This record gives sequence, structure tokens and C-alpha cells, in this order.
Amino acid sequence: MAATPRIARGPRIRAAPPQDKREAILDAAIRVFAKRGFFQAQVADMARNAGVAAGTVYLYFKGKDDVLVSVFERTMREAIDEARALVATVDDPVERLRRLAHLHLGRLGRHRDLAVVFQVELRQTTKFMEQFSAAQLREYLGIIRDVIAHGQAVGRMRPEVSPTLAAKMLFGALDEMATDWILSDRPRRLEGSADAVVDIFVRGIAPASTAGVEHAPDGPVA
Repeated sequence: MAATPRIARGPRIRAAPPQDKREAILDAAIRVFAKRGFFQAQVADMARNAGVAAGTVYLYFKGKDDVLVSVFERTMREAIDEARALVATVDDPVERLRRLAHLHLGRLGRHRDLAVVFQVELRQTTKFMEQFSAAQLREYLGIIRDVIAHGQAVGRMRPEVSPTLAAKMLFGALDEMATDWILSDRPRRLEGSADAVVDIFVRGIAPASTAGVEHAPDGPVA
């Protein structure tokens, strides 16, 4: 009896781990949201960009809204972890703020699509901003607030200034620089704005003796 010929088989292809597929979908979603806009983007677009079947997206996410939320949560978790690690390695409060500003603008400046999603697409829906962003934004702002409070404790910043308000002001300044960078056609490096923003901010909340600020004399000004 003749032996059955053996069928040559190609190399066995291993399926990507679930976490890798999830990350690939999130990365693809950032590209699609930045290019098409959140409301025009389709799950099929994300799947095609990630190199997976459309149904695969629904194994990891409930839908397009869930993908957007997950992009935000992943990015904020990375930002919070990096900010906490940075603060732990620097003692001077002003230098802490400077490095946090570089970290914030550097992350967006290296990834324009992510910047577009964060500065534009995430703000298209009030529902998202109200329900999903509050907790992680509060934690991120809390890191900046604690640095400012430390600066007040060691006499580098005015004690009467609300550290919470000051943290929001610094975040707002960095946020505006990122938005302006996206909307501007001028070729410039976003992170290059970090030092100027922090210098202006610190001068504004520094004690008069260290900021070189002269108080106006009491009484009416002629």
C-alpha cells in the first residue's frame, strides 16, 4: 500500500495576544479620529486601520464611544504615572513645574494625531466631558496642585494663592499652547513653549522679593 504523501505546511501563524489587539485598535482609532473626526469615523475604519476584522473591535469595546473613552483613559493613565515618577525625582518646586510642562507638551508634540484627538475631538461631546474625564483630570491637576502647595510651604510661591486655582491656570495655559499648535500652520516645536509658560506663571505667583515685583504705594495714584 502506497504511503500517503505528507502535505507541506507553512510556518504556523500565532494569533496576536488580546492585549496587543486592543492596543492596536486604540492606536488605529487615534489615527482615524484625527483624520475623519469622531462623528464621521466608523468602527470599520478603525478595524481596517488596525488590520483586524470589524467584529474584533466589539470583542474589546462596546462601540465607538467606548473606544474614545478608552483612548482618553489610557493616555491619562500614562500621563499620571509619568508625572508622579517625575515629581519623585525632583525636589525644587519650580523645576518640577518646568519638567511637568515639558512632559505635557512633549507628549502631544510628538504625536500630532493624539493632540488633535485630545484638543479637538474629545471636546465635541459634553456627555464625555461630564461623565468620563472628571476623575482623571482631577488626579492630574492634583499632581500640579501638590507641587504648587509644596512651593508655598518652602517660600517659593505666595501663600495666599489658591494652589487649586493656580494648578488650573497652569494647565489651562499648557492646554491653550497645544490647541494653538494644532491650529497653527507655523512649523514649530510644541515643547519649546514649556519654559516660557512656566516662567510667566512662576513670576506671577512668586513672592515679591523673589519675583522682582514692586508693590504700588498706598493711596490714590496720580
